[in-house]
Amino acid sequence: MEKRPSNFMFRLMALEFMIRDLFKPRKVIVQEIGIKPGFTVLDFGCGPGGYVVPVAELVGNKGMVYALDAYPLAVKMVDSLISKKHLTNVKTILSDAGTGLPDKSVDVVLLFDILHDLSAPNTVLAEIRRVLKPGGILSVTDHHLDESDITFTVTKSGLFRVSGKRTYTHSFK
Repeated sequence: MEKRPSNFMFRLMALEFMIRDLFKPRKVIVQEIGIKPGFTVLDFGCGPGGYVVPVAELVGNKGMVYALDAYPLAVKMVDSLISKKHLTNVKTILSDAGTGLPDKSVDVVLLFDILHDLSAPNTVLAEIRRVLKPGGILSVTDHHLDESDITFTVTKSGLFRVSGKRTYTHSFK
């Protein structure tokens, strides 16, 4: 459901993210969400996996991280990261919308820097709503959109309501 870049452009983007992460580590961003040990987290549109390691550390051995992306090279890069870092609590999903996860099985969904790129955001948001546990959190950030666009896109379907704004992220329930 997202526009897919060429392999060259994706690798260039991944390099850009690595440089970005040196100046603003992803751990700083995910810590503000309130992810706890034992949580199940879905990183929807995980890209090359910049959030995978810090989230895997936060959920610990009793938690699980699902890294989903529609782009095969992204999933391949995350699989490589899983192997390299010996992450036993991370699984990848290749999909553009459907997660294959059970209903109400996820504590937190990360929708980071992908909302602007979704061709069918309502389909994705419906799937996220389906897998989120009651009281679960949808955390959104997208530097391509302003705050009002993020809020409108996520809440217009009536599936989510705003629950908070933090330094880097918006939370919806």
